[in-house]
Amino acid sequence: MNKSYDIIVVGGGHAGLEAAFSSAHLGHSTLLITLNFSKVGNMPCNPSIGGSAKGIVVREIDALGGMMGKVADLNYLQMKMLNTKKGPGVRCLRSQQDKLQYPKNMQNAVQNCENLDYIEAMVVDLLIDQKCIHGVRLEDGTEIEAKAVILTTGTYMNALTFKGSEKHEEGPEGERTSKGLSKTLTDMGISLYRLKTGTPPRIKRDSIDFSKAKVEPGTPGHLAFSYETEKFIPVEEQINCHLIYTTELTHKIIRDNLDKSALYSGQITGVGPRYCPSIESKIVTFPDKERHQLFLEPESLETDSIYLQGFSTSMDKDVQEQMVHSLPGFEHAEILKYGYAIEYDAIKTDEFDATLKVKKYEGLYIAGQICGTSGYEEAAGLGLMAGINAVRFIEDKEPIILKRDEAYIGVMIDDLVTKGTEEPYRLMSSRAEYRLLLRHDNADMRLTDLGHEIGLINDLRYYKFMTKRDKINKAIDLANKTSVARSDGLISYLVGLGYDAPVGAVNCAELIKRPNVKLMDVIHLIPELKNLWLDEFEIEEVEILLKYEGYIKKQAKDAANMRKLENLSIPSNLDYLHLDGLALEARQKFDKVRPTNIGQASRISGVNPADISNLILIVKKEKEQHG
Repeated sequence: MNKSYDIIVVGGGHAGLEAAFSSAHLGHSTLLITLNFSKVGNMPCNPSIGGSAKGIVVREIDALGGMMGKVADLNYLQMKMLNTKKGPGVRCLRSQQDKLQYPKNMQNAVQNCENLDYIEAMVVDLLIDQKCIHGVRLEDGTEIEAKAVILTTGTYMNALTFKGSEKHEEGPEGERTSKGLSKTLTDMGISLYRLKTGTPPRIKRDSIDFSKAKVEPGTPGHLAFSYETEKFIPVEEQINCHLIYTTELTHKIIRDNLDKSALYSGQITGVGPRYCPSIESKIVTFPDKERHQLFLEPESLETDSIYLQGFSTSMDKDVQEQMVHSLPGFEHAEILKYGYAIEYDAIKTDEFDATLKVKKYEGLYIAGQICGTSGYEEAAGLGLMAGINAVRFIEDKEPIILKRDEAYIGVMIDDLVTKGTEEPYRLMSSRAEYRLLLRHDNADMRLTDLGHEIGLINDLRYYKFMTKRDKINKAIDLANKTSVARSDGLISYLVGLGYDAPVGAVNCAELIKRPNVKLMDVIHLIPELKNLWLDEFEIEEVEILLKYEGYIKKQAKDAANMRKLENLSIPSNLDYLHLDGLALEARQKFDKVRPTNIGQASRISGVNPADISNLILIVKKEKEQHG
């Protein structure tokens, strides 16, 4: 084995994979170190990729040249577009993945990736020289040199699992826990904290009475995460999910046995995710809510296992049996695997910056749940950016920091380093103030230029993208300049929607802006647009840009104003604690976060506008004094 690499990635989960692939694809020798290669790309929790905001993150990863979307499109069980009755700013894809096939596809990609090696080993120490990381030490004492190291340990660092009174020193699905690295990080002066997440029981499919559940089919159409996907699984060949609800008896069983929950018995000290809580947390937090929805999700074509989404629990096994049997259609259900909670170490968010570099050490980057996040998609997005920035560090190039109006990935990283988190962070559309700019349909328009500039998008793909962009821009221009002639077809269409028959020709752009008017329905009446041969996705994007033009321009203007603050950089050596004119709380928070610009400073919780105004004056004065 080569004892020296450009980049070492510790951990083979979703963050580690994107970090390793990005490094290798950019031409750097990369080593992926994992405890168990058969678990690379594993899905220990829900067997799905995408969802609210998360689906857009997967599109962003693909637009930048990452891998998650491509692999997710290969063998999905179901593909669904969420929020179709809402505005385009919240529409997103969610796929039901084959839990066995997805990891196999990722492992195959690792084995066939140029510049990428992998080994099964445990990292217990980091090699340090003058605050600069230059490699890792393995459990057997082997030392491997590297120019940069990326830690993507997921939920494995000092992990403990809980089922009621049972407590085990293990990682997800009974895997070995990572020992030693937590002590190393603590000894390096890096602050850690305990977080917690969990998973629900898995149920044998044949033991469920699905007649008592509502069918949840996929969405028809050519839906995919990757812009390069060309093969789609017809919706009639996809596997249905189902929906049920908890019952009054379910809630009573939980309330009567809270002392048997590891979460409420005091065994678990880590903080769990607020937006993906255990079922017992839901019952305690929302005592007046009569029922909670649960989704029945198939895990694989090769197994008889159903994932009970929304029923995460750390109750004793006997209580889990009662809880499951209280659900409609589950009266005789057989539990294949019991739910459990898992507690693990993560690095506090004020220890790393927006490049995902640990502030106190050169060459050390982190990504995924070690950053305090929750979810496969969040992890993959962080892994991609950590890989890119580790490469740029060793190439002595400026780091890449995505803005809040550029990507949900940018929103997530900015939230982590600016606002921090005391619980596993989960992306939601409500976290993005510019979500109409950060849509599912336009991730390529936002990020493919950057992906090509970085080197992860090849010239052929970039040429196809530029061709698409030119067609869309031309279509928008033509729509604004072109009128649709009054015809029997147009009259019939508009009257059918409840509009008066047009008196004369109608401007194309104004026509599309009318509620319920679909460009796909009328494009055959507009020769200028029809002759552009727009595909269904290009038609959708043109319609959104026309129909929501005013709202999009307003958000773009707001983002431009924020960019002005982002462009006002703050000297890195500013002594916040001794600055006059700032409130004590502001000084303390500025010193802790160390914002790099005024925009970031303005988003720190507890900082008021007066503090920002004074900070701007201080920064300008500093720059005048030092040129």
